Parts: sequence; C-alpha cells; structure tokens
Amino acid sequence: MSVKDDYTADDLVNLAPQHKSLVCIDSDGCTFDTMDVKQKTCFHTLIVSHWGLESIEKYVREAAEFVNLYSRWRGQNRFLGLITMFDFLRERKEIIESGIEMPQLPALRRFIASGVPLGNPTLEKAVSETGDPELTFLLNWSKEVNRWVAEKVTNVPPFKWVRESLDKVKANSDAICTSQTPVEALVREWHEHDIAQYVSVIAGQELGTKGEHISLASKGKYEPEDILMIGDALGDKRAARENNALFYPVNPAHEEESWERFCKEAYDRFLNHEYAGEYEEARITEFEALLPEIPPWKQNGI
Repeated sequence: MSVKDDYTADDLVNLAPQHKSLVCIDSDGCTFDTMDVKQKTCFHTLIVSHWGLESIEKYVREAAEFVNLYSRWRGQNRFLGLITMFDFLRERKEIIESGIEMPQLPALRRFIASGVPLGNPTLEKAVSETGDPELTFLLNWSKEVNRWVAEKVTNVPPFKWVRESLDKVKANSDAICTSQTPVEALVREWHEHDIAQYVSVIAGQELGTKGEHISLASKGKYEPEDILMIGDALGDKRAARENNALFYPVNPAHEEESWERFCKEAYDRFLNHEYAGEYEEARITEFEALLPEIPPWKQNGI
C-alpha cells in the first residue's frame, strides 16, 4: 500500500477502492501513544518560552494539558488549541491577579476564519503576503514545535493490538490515515514502525480537516454505513458525522482495551453491518464521559 513520502489531495480523490468499505484512522493518541510527549515536552514547553510565561508556567501547563489532552478539545489543530488555551487562561483568577495579559491573537483568528487548511505551509504563505508580525511569531513557534517533535519523539511504537487490527483491516477494507499532525511527522512515524503499508494515503493537516480527508477519499465510492472513522477525540467523531460515517472511539487512558475490542469485536460488527445503532451509541457514551468541557479549576470554584 503506502510507500510515499508526501501526499496531496489528489491522492485522496484518486483512491481506487479495492474493498467495499473504508476505514479512516487517526494517528497521535489513537494509533501511537505520542500525545503526552508531544504536547507536554514540545508544544507546552515552547508556548511558555516563546510567550515568556515562565512566571505562570504552572497555570499555562494546566490549561494546555486540559485543552489538548483531557477535554472535549483534545486532538484539535495546534492553532485552534492555542486560542482555546489562552481564552481559558484569560478568565482564570490567578492570571487576572498576576497582571499578565494573555495574547488575543487577532491575526491568527482571521487566519483561521479564512478557511484555509491550518498548517505551516498556508501560514507561511500568509506571512509572505502580509508580513504580519503576529503570524510571523506564530510561524516561528510552530516550526520550532516541529523541530522538537522530530528530535525528541522517536521510538514510540503503536499501541498494543494496533498491528493485529490493521492486519484485519487490510484484508477486508481500504484504509487511510487522517490526522491534524503535519504530514512529515506522520510519514516518519508510520514508516519508522512499518505500518505505512496498511494505508493507501497518509493525510495530514496540509490537506485540510479530517472531515475533508474522509469526503475526498470516499465520495461516490463507499456507502456511509461502510465508512468507519477510528479516533481518540471528539473532532474525529465530528469528522465521521460530517460524512454520515460511523465512529469507533479509542478511549484516552484505555487505548489498548479499545484496540483489543476493535480487533476482536467491533470491526467484525462493522463489516457485518451490526455496528450502527445501540452498539455504536454505547461506545460513544463511554468515550464522551472521559472528555469533560469544564476545566478542573472551575469545578473547584477557582
């Protein structure tokens, strides 16, 4: 299957069905146990240093971890995550009392609202066209994040039961990787652990949202009940629903159990058209209970 080092939207559009069904698989936190190390070691450390927030690092990290790892916003694009994190911090009592103003990021909000794919290539284009200092600063931060990830996040294998699951999928379904991680990191990780062979396309943030990936790959080729999205975030569920597809959650902190259940039970139900309805709803209810909307400091009345 996949042997390329880079992918375009045409690779999704031109996906030629070999099977009746399509399985779309997220990467960070779903296939690989890389969410914590990427976020805590790379993203959050560089947020603190680039914005000079060392004096309130404790609160910045708490907000960043809640948004990016332990909440309904888990798994969203890095630029959306920044805005959500700073918005939470702006309202927090300790931050207000510190006198430190959180960035409003108006240029980033306009960039997001423009509808372009949210990644470094489009941000670089915006910087080139506008020379905006805020976007330039954000681009430098984002590039540094990518450098740190490439240097520091290695030898992290797929979760247990992923290979067994991918073996079953390869025999019965077409498959793609769909992620909001930059494609360079995705290709490196999937090839490093010899699982790129299981997917026809590795689609990263440069090719749009996960919902757009699924649409490009599936439109006119598969019936909605024959499309399954596997993910660990509510954004993965939304991507599935945008395409009237089914969703199988990999539960945060219970990833191995989730993959074992997929391999031994859920995937067969999907192939036999016995997944939709009560079974899927039970999986999603269990999953959503793990992703709160209210941060712990608000629950504690802070």
